[in-house]
Amino acid sequence: MSLAKSLSDALQRKPVCHCLEKVVDDRGRDPSGGWLTRISGGRPAVLYSAGVGRRPPRRGSPLHLPTFDYRRPQSLAQALGWLAEFGPRAAVLAGGTDLLIALRQRLLRPELLVGIGALAELQGVQPCADGALRLGAGTPLTTLVEDPLLRVRLPALAAALQSVGSRHVRNVATLGGNLNLPTRCWYVNQGEAWRQARPPCLKTGGDVCHVIRSARECFALQSSDGAVALLALGARLELARAAAVREVALDDFYRNDGLAPTTLDAGELVTAVYVPVTPLRSTFLKIAPRTGLDYGLGTVAAAVAGSNRRVTAARIVLGSIGSWPVRLRGAERIVAEGGLEPATIEAAAEAARADLGELTNLYSTAGDKRRLARVLVRRALAALRRQPEAQAA
Repeated sequence: MSLAKSLSDALQRKPVCHCLEKVVDDRGRDPSGGWLTRISGGRPAVLYSAGVGRRPPRRGSPLHLPTFDYRRPQSLAQALGWLAEFGPRAAVLAGGTDLLIALRQRLLRPELLVGIGALAELQGVQPCADGALRLGAGTPLTTLVEDPLLRVRLPALAAALQSVGSRHVRNVATLGGNLNLPTRCWYVNQGEAWRQARPPCLKTGGDVCHVIRSARECFALQSSDGAVALLALGARLELARAAAVREVALDDFYRNDGLAPTTLDAGELVTAVYVPVTPLRSTFLKIAPRTGLDYGLGTVAAAVAGSNRRVTAARIVLGSIGSWPVRLRGAERIVAEGGLEPATIEAAAEAARADLGELTNLYSTAGDKRRLARVLVRRALAALRRQPEAQAA
């Protein structure tokens, strides 16, 4: 049978589903996410798509988003006004690569979705008078990765953003979205039916942690790759709300709390990231089961100033291991005092284990996390040692 004949037969076939009138509105618009239809006389007459002759997904299934209002602001001020009005009942949509999954899993049920992807105030890379770079929080990751200024002056950040997902994800995912990535846990980031099969945990309104039964705190993991690199580079954030704008060091933005992993207030929005451009050597490394598909099992970013023998400043950050990106202050102190000599690198790698604090078996065992931390720190510091000592960020 020819393709044309198959399509003709399919389009003339009577839909078998009696509930199409409920799925399609009176203008022929289809809110079900792919079941395209044409309305004739107020009734569904033809069903287009690969789903011909099959029952459309029932309402409330993972193929449907929950009900919400959607508004696209004409300016940042208008967006901030809506966020102030709705507070925690609003969610922000920029790229949506993580948000839409959370909506389908019913982890979020906002009354209002504010689409900020087209706001010019949140876009682009701009040099500042003091030499820093201003990165708009709404800039897609691909735009940042391919920006020549960022690649030359902040190679570790470019490498971190390049490691996020696939090219398709980076084309729409934004810097602000990556920095605000919700913490994740295998007992939470599942479909609604899966979660309902067990008691709710701290992250879903219960009073127990399924990862550590005796704990009264949430140990969900933070997996932002951009945050790790930006912390190592000493970045600051610009946070805006309807009545004010404030700056906060990225060191003070994250906290060791799986339930409330950032200090961002309701109605507040990350609008820009400021990265100081100083003579730092920097690097970023990531270990993941499948490149471009999986979150990292562990990430590290490190930056140093000075020569291999005399390091004047050092910052080392580990990610995807705990509820926040962890500054390895003990390891930093060892490098600052002993330089990037082989013995010092080994001592710093061993010290990283003690800097991590309490770990869980979430996604990998606590023992594996500690061993991975040692390996990542050793590799990162060895990579910095190999870089030209006169290299400027």
